[in-house]
Amino acid sequence: MNQQAGTLTPESVLTAAHARHRVAVEAEIDLLVLATDWVALHPGEEVDTSIEFGMRDLQIAGDGAPTIDEAAVAEFALAVGRTTDAGRLFLGDAVELRHRLPRLWARVVAGEVAVWKARKVAQATTSLPADAAAVADQRLAWCAHRCSFAEIERQVGKARAVHDPAAAEERRVAALEKRRFDIDLDHATPEGLVHVEGELDLADALALEAQIKAKAATLDLQLPLDVRRAMAAGLLGTGDQSREVVVYTHVRPGQSSVDVDNTRSSITSQHLKNWCQQAGTKVTVRPVIDLNAELSTESYRPTEVMKEQIGLRDRQCCFPGCTRPARACDAEHQVPWPQGPTASSNLAPACRTHHRLKTHAGWDYQRVAGVGFVWTTPMGRTYVSPFVTEPPPEPTARHTR
Repeated sequence: MNQQAGTLTPESVLTAAHARHRVAVEAEIDLLVLATDWVALHPGEEVDTSIEFGMRDLQIAGDGAPTIDEAAVAEFALAVGRTTDAGRLFLGDAVELRHRLPRLWARVVAGEVAVWKARKVAQATTSLPADAAAVADQRLAWCAHRCSFAEIERQVGKARAVHDPAAAEERRVAALEKRRFDIDLDHATPEGLVHVEGELDLADALALEAQIKAKAATLDLQLPLDVRRAMAAGLLGTGDQSREVVVYTHVRPGQSSVDVDNTRSSITSQHLKNWCQQAGTKVTVRPVIDLNAELSTESYRPTEVMKEQIGLRDRQCCFPGCTRPARACDAEHQVPWPQGPTASSNLAPACRTHHRLKTHAGWDYQRVAGVGFVWTTPMGRTYVSPFVTEPPPEPTARHTR
């Protein structure tokens, strides 16, 4: 409890801060131990390959460490406020530390090495064979509290080179191929700008630079060079400098801005107009899909229009904390087909992992108007997907849950 402002002293503030820090550290250690206990209670079993999309025996740490029943990962993850993927990583780090890095584990439990630093070591050693992991544990446990990430990588690399030279060579070759090109559509700015970055082979980079430079020189010279280069990048791949832009937009009553589904952002109507009028842009008007319409089909698989409707309506996986885009998800039947229809009201987007949880692992959910998707775990706990698919109630009262 906070002290009254009039009684605060530097000593009292530091004492309270130290106490809170100690509690936080102990809580982190306890959670790591509980993670290994959870894995011990849910050991992986032999997979029944006859079940389509069945749950799997997951190896979440290195060779020789305990495995876990895949269905148990999501329940623990939700209980500790993590996504399924983040929960799986946390469980794997805990198992790696306890079973393959015992020296480091002992120091973590004793509060001598921070949990986050120990997890970095665990993530680096997971791919090592058991004997190499033991060497890395011996070399790093005594200095893990103060060594850098680079030193962790060096020691792990030395252990790998000695105990698994074939894998070391494979990693060396793989390290040569770090090429990537990312267009961050999930984080568009309110002005409709998108961050782009990547790493290219030198020859590819030189060719790309030549193309962008040449295209930029053909655009309006009154515009700044950086702007023309950005526009030129958007025209790449279209030899005649024409392009088709497919955007899903909505305008709500009384709202001057335009909502863009592609990037989950809002832009001005003038901005959208500029996109459509930009030189070389081909504009195609497609039929509007009514997101409130009840579409249905007699078959198990929804039609393309239904999948489009579900993607626009729900936008992402319906599982709590999962942000995979709806367009990359399965169309999941809330009431299994054929008992339940293939219809808009009985379908929701679920990524393959969470679709399998619903189908094979005893999970269930309900769509609740004004709330979202309410999931019930096999142990009877309930969690609400943070994405609200229905309009919120009028702000006449403050709601808490």
